[in-house]
Amino acid sequence: MKDRKLLNIELGRITADEYRNARPESGVVLVLDNIRSAHNVGSAFRTADAFGVDKIYLGGICPVPPSPELHKVALGAEEVVPFEQVQDVVSLVKRLQADGYQVVAVEQTVNSVKLDTFQRKPGQKYALVFGNEVAGVQQEVVDACDFSLEIPQQGTKHSLNVSVSIGVVMWAVVSK
Repeated sequence: MKDRKLLNIELGRITADEYRNARPESGVVLVLDNIRSAHNVGSAFRTADAFGVDKIYLGGICPVPPSPELHKVALGAEEVVPFEQVQDVVSLVKRLQADGYQVVAVEQTVNSVKLDTFQRKPGQKYALVFGNEVAGVQQEVVDACDFSLEIPQQGTKHSLNVSVSIGVVMWAVVSK
């Protein structure tokens, strides 16, 4: 038997307004720490939409909607996923912690928890911090976070594009 791709009309897509009004809170937010590429930020919005992320915080030098380059990749997800621009990511981390979030730096650190062993606690809210394409999450942000989460990798680079990392981590967090 051959498999047939679904047509767009068969996907059961809802409108942006229906999505905004109907989606339950996931308890997960993303923090983008100085991600410079509008394409990577646009990809973060699209991934956030796919996995039902509650909000994206755009820290430091992150491009902010409206942006033609960001929109090119986000495909309109920047219009449905709430976002907030912040300059000081360390202050944001402290604010999120005060609001009951476990703030997690997605970064390779001495004591990082491997993603494949991470267990999401029921009812716990999480803020996942993703860093700059070259420098990663700022050390002072890592220091302020509750813990670090690392994607186990083989090969020689031990590095993934930040947009790929967001997809991998979101899949793991949401599927648990």
